[in-house]
Amino acid sequence: MQAHTIDSISRMKVISQIMKMPEQVLEAQGVTPDDLEGMLAELQEHVESIDLANDLHSIGGLVPLLSYLKNSNAKIRAKSADVLTTVVQNNPRSQQLVMEANGFEPLLTNFIADPDIRVRTKALGAISSLIRNNQPGITAFRLANGYAGLRDALVSDTVRFQRKALNLLHYLLQESNSDCKIVRDLGFPRIMIHLASNQDFEVREFALRGLLELAREESVRNLDRGDVNLRQLLEERTRRIIVMSDEDLCAAREERQLVDSLWTVCYDEPSLLRERGLVYLPSDDELAPDVVRDRFEPPLRAWAARRHDETSESPVPLLLGPAP
Repeated sequence: MQAHTIDSISRMKVISQIMKMPEQVLEAQGVTPDDLEGMLAELQEHVESIDLANDLHSIGGLVPLLSYLKNSNAKIRAKSADVLTTVVQNNPRSQQLVMEANGFEPLLTNFIADPDIRVRTKALGAISSLIRNNQPGITAFRLANGYAGLRDALVSDTVRFQRKALNLLHYLLQESNSDCKIVRDLGFPRIMIHLASNQDFEVREFALRGLLELAREESVRNLDRGDVNLRQLLEERTRRIIVMSDEDLCAAREERQLVDSLWTVCYDEPSLLRERGLVYLPSDDELAPDVVRDRFEPPLRAWAARRHDETSESPVPLLLGPAP
């Protein structure tokens, strides 16, 4: 294992040196964008180890990697953000190092303004990993008007971009209830109501989660419970769920529970799904916590109903040499 680590460090040093070389020099040596993308893929494999991810800065590789976020080739900009996602994910030390190296700014620029949607999506993924459980990162995101960028992502026509934006939005609202007001003022509720009927089930579920988070924050009415569009959305989702096949009902487990919870929080009455017995089904393997059941069912029945059994391929080294 020690020999493997030494070999990985050695390769990371070589890759770091290559990343420091000007684009023109690499082109003159016949190095193509595909070569560089493959090199970054190899680096990503190395930094999957949290120790090696933290070593990237000490061997001089972090700053050159950040510089690749400004590369002229969109594939390189996207892949470098992808590598950074791996470096900082669940890694407080590397999160701090990236923030100190001013890595947040080019990521934000790529997320908000890059002409390539894949670059924007990868940059958003890296930002999401960088600021999770990282208060300075969350503050930087808020001050840089990152919420406006999330709003733009939600109105894009790229499902993957929308998913990542909704996922990060939900996390941020959970972390800070005060941000619900920012989200409301930027017009997010209207957009999320629209997305909650999206054909992509993940987009629907993420949008419903965001709406539920807004509805639960009662200190300020961040979600207009009298909004006709909101009620129509929940009624329409309810109708669609009621006519689903058993197989589709099983797949829509989370959506069933979200629609039920959102209806209850907004209108203080049991949903039609609950009345029809469709919130939880015998086929559901694991029952998620039911946050509203006790408001409408006797304690003994609620207790009884909740009982259930507990029961690669190795990368090809990049060889630099004179162009043929």
